[in-house]
This record gives sequence, C-alpha cells and structure tokens, in this order.
Amino acid sequence: MSAAQSQSTLESKLKALQCHFTWDIDPSRSKLFRFSDKLEDIGTEEGNSWLGHIYNLQGYIHYQLGFTEDAQRFFSRATEAFRRLRNTISDEGPWLVVNYGNLAWLHHHLGEQAECQTYLSKVDALLKEYPSPSQDKLHSEIYAEKAWTLMKFGKDKKPLVADYFQRAIRMQPDMVEWNTSRIIALVSARKYRKIPVKEGILEEIRMAKEHDPENLYLAVLDLEQRAMKGERIEDEARELSRKVLRNPVSSYSGIKALLWVYNKYVSVDEAIALAEEALEKHPDERYLKTCAALCYEWRIVFHSNCHPKQSTIDRAISLHREVISLYPYSRLLKKISLANIYAKSNHSLAEAEQIYQELLGMDLEPEEKQMLYNYYAKHLNFDRRDYNRSIEYHMKAAEIPQHGFLRKNSVRVLEKIKERNRSPMCREIEEFLAKLED
Repeated sequence: MSAAQSQSTLESKLKALQCHFTWDIDPSRSKLFRFSDKLEDIGTEEGNSWLGHIYNLQGYIHYQLGFTEDAQRFFSRATEAFRRLRNTISDEGPWLVVNYGNLAWLHHHLGEQAECQTYLSKVDALLKEYPSPSQDKLHSEIYAEKAWTLMKFGKDKKPLVADYFQRAIRMQPDMVEWNTSRIIALVSARKYRKIPVKEGILEEIRMAKEHDPENLYLAVLDLEQRAMKGERIEDEARELSRKVLRNPVSSYSGIKALLWVYNKYVSVDEAIALAEEALEKHPDERYLKTCAALCYEWRIVFHSNCHPKQSTIDRAISLHREVISLYPYSRLLKKISLANIYAKSNHSLAEAEQIYQELLGMDLEPEEKQMLYNYYAKHLNFDRRDYNRSIEYHMKAAEIPQHGFLRKNSVRVLEKIKERNRSPMCREIEEFLAKLED
C-alpha cells in the first residue's frame, strides 16, 4: 500500500470513531474558554460518576484551544478515572472507547502515528469484545457519554441528548445516573419558559427522585416545578438547603438552582443568607463566590424597588470584582453584572458607563457582541433614559445573525416600540425589522 493510500485509510478509520473529535462539536473560542471554566466548577471529587466524561471533555477543549500538553494530561486522567469508577474485574471496557478515540486523534494531530495506531487497535479490540446490539446502534456507554457531552452545547441539542440517554437506558436500565441526566436535560431545555413542564415529565422527575434520592440537583428541579404550579415549597426549600450545604462543593450539588428557587419563591434575602453561609463554610471556593455574587445581583438589580443598604451594594461590588479575577475566561457577563450593580447604586452611573465603554472597545466574537449590545441597550433605557441610543443598540444586537434568546429579546423590544408608535424612531425601526425578515 502506498503512503497516500495508507494515510487515506488511517483518516477513514479516525473519522469512523465515536469521540469528541467526530461529534460535530465546533463552538467559538470564547465558548470553549467558558466551558473550561464551567467544567472546573463541576468538581472532581472521588465517586463522581461523570469524572471520566469531565476529563475527556476538558481534554478536547484544551486541544481545540491549542494546549496539547494539557489535552494529553486530561485524556490520561479520563482513562484512570474510568478504570477506577467501573468496579469490574478488567480495567478495560466499552467506557474507554471514546477516551481511546480521543487519544488516537490527539496523537494523529501531533504527528505520532505509531501511538495513533496503538489506540485505534485498542478501540477495535474493545468493539469486538463489547459489540453494540446491531450495526446501526452504538454501545450504551457511547450513547451515554455522547449525550452527557452534547448537554453542554446548547438547548437546541437537548432533544438529541434525551434520545441518546433513552437509547443507553434501554440497553442498560440499571445506570441510574443516566436516567437522572436525561430528566435534567428535558427540564433544562425549557429553562427560559415560565410554565412548568408537562405532567408526564413531572411524573418522571418523581420516579427519578425515588431511584436517585442522593441527587439533590434533581430534588431542587422537582421543587422548582412544583413551585411554578403554585405549591408552597418554602419549608421544603429550607430543609433541602441543609442537605445541599453538606454536599461537596460543585455545580452539580444543586446550590445555584436552589438559590434561584429561594429568590423566586422564598426570599432573595434568604438566598443571600444561604449563599453567605455556604461561603463561610468554604471561603476559598470560587463557585460559591459566584453564587453569592449572583444573589446580590438579584437583590440590587432585579429587586430594585426594595432599596438596598450601602453595605449590601459594597458587598456585591467586592464579590463581583473577586469573581471577575477568578474566572479569566468568563469575564464578559460578570463585568456586565458589575456595571448593572453600579448603575443601580447611588451616584455610580459613571462607573457603570466606564465598564460598558471598556467592553464596547474590546475585540469580541459575534455572540459576545450580541450579548453586550442587548445588555447595554437595556442599561441605556432603564438607567440612563437615553431611549434613542437604546433602540440603536437593540438594532445592533438584532442584526447579528446569532439566533438565540438575546436576539429574540431585542427584536421583541423593537416590535413593542413600533406598536406603541410613540418613538421618533418608529419609521426607522419599521424599516429595520422589514430588512431582518428579508
């Protein structure tokens, strides 16, 4: 076989692998950085059933960002995590197929073809020893990891995620954490809707809770859905908070979701007290600092009818500044939050404007620009009463072809202004919206 044929065969084998390099995951560079931050907050304590998956995704993200040594380190950690977590006689199994596929791709990109071939052979051996039920189906472990990974990449993938988890569960119904994650995916797909999920999903949540009673994140989701239906959940929320505080610190612990439930259905001041209590127990945990900062933002920005004390504002500003320094790759939204806190504070509009001008001068990706323009438009409208400039920035946000919640929000604002027919820019808005539809 010629060198060209050999290379072509190798590339065909690599493309046929089931791993992160072949799953059509192509987020922007800024999103990759944010995902890296989020994965760190999940936590890597022993016993986390998703530890291997976390390391696999971190490895892929670090490779995409150009950090190949870190990528190799994370892929190796994934291998060890899978071997430790699967309590079997053999330390090799189908749960390593994705990991070995990632390593094959990494060595290929590094020009280390002998190592690449080694991992391709390992994948072949595992697939022969643990075949899928049929040619058109994957092994349950592969479906589960693919589903867990795609969960991180937007709500538009959630129906596919639920389907992959369902396929995995049919083949291996004893994997409780797979069903829990499937339910979480179904519920989070409706994150921005203000109505509870359908009764059938509510029943599935209840059943999942029975099978996975230690998963407090799931318990919080159940609590929120019941609150949305009008149930009084204050006492249950307070009882659940005691359990959450005993959990290891992690974005999977349920604390952020519980704080949101407190904010919406109990009391924002109790949410702040709970966040501060958690932070007192773990003063160096950056994730808890983020949670506390968020609570203060809710109190100052979204409950602005209850004028906060200056000490509350000072604490909010201090926490936000600390969080900005702790999340080097996720600063944009956190700086916007800080600007909004300044805007609601006494005599701090100048500081808010300074932050926004600094952000507007940055070289941002389209998705980040859209976010910034949308938030700045709201700031101009509500805080500075500069209605015409607010309209201009809603237009800037809407004309960026990133189809998501923020674009829809800006378009909806513009449509309402046009319908009221009170703005001197109504004709301009009408022409702009007509162009958007073309």
